[in-house]
Amino acid sequence: MQYDLIVVGSGPGGYVAAIRASQLGLKTAVIEKESLGGICLNWGCIPTKALLKSAQVFEYLKHAGDYGITVNEFNADFNKVIGRSRDVADGMSKGIQFLLKKNKIDVINGYGKIKQGKKVEVTAADGSATTYEAQHIILATGARSRVLPGLEQDGKKVIGYREAMTLPTLPTSMVIVGSGAIGCEFAYFYNSLGTKVTIVEFMSNIVPIEDEDVSKQLARSFKKSGISIMTESSVESVDTNGSGCKVKVKTKKGEEIIECDIVLSAVGITPNIENIGLEDVGVITDKGKVLVNDFYQTNIPGVYAIGDIVKVRH
Repeated sequence: MQYDLIVVGSGPGGYVAAIRASQLGLKTAVIEKESLGGICLNWGCIPTKALLKSAQVFEYLKHAGDYGITVNEFNADFNKVIGRSRDVADGMSKGIQFLLKKNKIDVINGYGKIKQGKKVEVTAADGSATTYEAQHIILATGARSRVLPGLEQDGKKVIGYREAMTLPTLPTSMVIVGSGAIGCEFAYFYNSLGTKVTIVEFMSNIVPIEDEDVSKQLARSFKKSGISIMTESSVESVDTNGSGCKVKVKTKKGEEIIECDIVLSAVGITPNIENIGLEDVGVITDKGKVLVNDFYQTNIPGVYAIGDIVKVRH
């Protein structure tokens, strides 16, 4: 089948571009290998904010007396909190499905890979492949959790953000490696519900890319709530033998072993540029990012790239 535009990926960049293109009269299709809405709606911004809201409500109840309100008995049902977060994400994804249908955009389920001659090969879950053609192709494949050497994720004891949103039980203790937005959000959430949380950060401040005053205030708040913070430290190895984890942390004073139930790797994200056909077509990349001009055009006519896979232009 032939289209004016095919968008590979249905995250906030992809689905918005597809809708606008359709509104401007282009015959448009979106290729998505998982759920509509991408990581942001399903495993990122939206479900984490739902978790944070539950944690905030629980914090309010703990300090209800400060507001002149007496609450005699309350508790947090971890599984229901997780369930609410997933329901919110599912609802948002269904909303994207409605918007795409309303704007007459075809949704093609499968893994998209660009080919020579303005073509996209889509491999379905059953392994069958179908090729589509388009005058224009937008790559909006997003990013995934970055994996550090020595901190490989097994999905059970050493986890990434996806598993952190769907743990079957509330862990007693957790080491979070990295203190960016993802690490700090989960630190607040799990600490609020009763998990003993330790943050390990390589830089001298938590949320290191933020303003220093913000970092200091957040650190004060975290420490006041019982979160342990280890800055200028790095995780050297994680021993997952036995029931929990033994985390070897290198600090300025030497090495320290921290025992915990779960290790959450929150050391950033990696663009999804592998196995999407960039090499086959000749799209130029630099340091793991796609190079584009001011109009998000790649070096190949008709092929565009947006979002997390694009090298930021200054």
